[in-house]
Amino acid sequence: MAVLNSLMSWLFKSRIGQIDKFKQHPIAVQDAIFKELIASGRETEFGKEHGFSEIRSYEDFVNQVPIRNYDSFKPFIDKAMEGNDLVLWNTEIEWFAKSSGTTSSRSKYIPVTHESLEECHYKGGKDMIAIYMHNYPDSRLFAGKSLTIGGTLEHNPLNPQGTARAGDISAVIMENLPFWSYFVRTPSKETALMGEWEAKIEKMARETMDEDVTCMAGVPTWTIVLLQKVLELKKAKNITEVWPNLEVFFHGAVAFGPYRSLFKELIPSEKMRYMETYNASEGFFGIQDQKDSDELLLLLDYGIFYEFISMEEWESENPEVIPLAQVELDKNYALVITTNGGLWRYKIGDTVKFTSTAPYRFRISGRTKHFINAFGEEVIVENAEKAIEFAAERTQATIANFTAAPVYFEGSGSKGAHEWIIEFQKDPTDPKEFNRLLDEHLREINSDYDAKRHKGLALVEPIIHLAPRGLFEKWMRNRGKLGGQHKVPRLSNSREYLEEILRMMKE
Repeated sequence: MAVLNSLMSWLFKSRIGQIDKFKQHPIAVQDAIFKELIASGRETEFGKEHGFSEIRSYEDFVNQVPIRNYDSFKPFIDKAMEGNDLVLWNTEIEWFAKSSGTTSSRSKYIPVTHESLEECHYKGGKDMIAIYMHNYPDSRLFAGKSLTIGGTLEHNPLNPQGTARAGDISAVIMENLPFWSYFVRTPSKETALMGEWEAKIEKMARETMDEDVTCMAGVPTWTIVLLQKVLELKKAKNITEVWPNLEVFFHGAVAFGPYRSLFKELIPSEKMRYMETYNASEGFFGIQDQKDSDELLLLLDYGIFYEFISMEEWESENPEVIPLAQVELDKNYALVITTNGGLWRYKIGDTVKFTSTAPYRFRISGRTKHFINAFGEEVIVENAEKAIEFAAERTQATIANFTAAPVYFEGSGSKGAHEWIIEFQKDPTDPKEFNRLLDEHLREINSDYDAKRHKGLALVEPIIHLAPRGLFEKWMRNRGKLGGQHKVPRLSNSREYLEEILRMMKE
């Protein structure tokens, strides 16, 4: 295993030079990607309809191709799912990534081409390891096995007899991995792709608990459930007793901050490391590349051309869309992507803030539909997660899940508020102090919220409900959204989710 570890380390580190290239020449690399994408799309139905053969510049592209959300892009995707070729891309599309998002009960199906698998999703996984090995040359990552929680696969709902299939992006990636990868990972592919999540966690725990696991990759919420099941089966106090050589957790999909303290309890090891990635159904966009910062490096040579809409313009009828070269620091942008997966000026629904432009690094700030702005307070997911993490740390609490929504005015003299439902893995030492700290820190980091809270002008102190253990899991199960890429919506301007969960608490 020592020889294998040395060989794999050398192979992955060879990519560092190419990463340095796009860090040093970001705009030139993006220009080259843009030209390649336009050339690939010319003979497609979408390309012919939008005059790709006449596009000579970015300005032409902007003039001829409107930005689209999923609903307006769906007719093209449906046609591709029905088995028609050359609709969105110039090669056959054999996979569609199923994504419910967190704002709609309807499933979304994102095309996954051979090019997007190889040049984006797989490249992201390789670069994640390359950067990690570069930062930690003493790593023994390949001396043991990698544990990954996969999603599930299904037939293409619009063409069940066709060759194209659908599933969570993690399942699509896992299904297409080369055979040799299964010698260095656990559990078996059959177990990792099981559909029934409670049975899957049980079987995963039994298959992995006696392996020498050196790294894990997955969503924090489901990884916690798996680790707790392993501890239960092994009758161990913490994971270091089960996997003494575990050294890193590659995580994504939800913010890690609220879960950090719980992971430290489960894995009380000074050598344990955590590395964030931003890999969505639509593409692999970012990797944490610095040891001492949680900023994400924007990945620029992955077959993705990036554009941005300032959230100040989001509600405009014709919002200004800008390329990467024009972004400003600390400004909230909605992400627009054109990809080698056949997406053209597609509004993904995520928001980011740039922290650096040399190289381009950013933090995920939330979702375009996940915010509370009932009273002009403009609270985004990033604010909520920072505030709840701050309060939890200072009251020795650990968070399992949470959601929040506004309490609207109900007549003359009434005041608004934010109402939270929080499920703790470990309760705060002082619940009232937790509530105070959450409100106080939210005021510190969001001046609009602070202005509305000033002397109770528009908002009174938040209403916080402590949820019983397992409530959010039960709610997700009832909605048919347990496991995979499904996530609890953190914030909403509507009370729909909150009211559903409150009713469950009273049952």
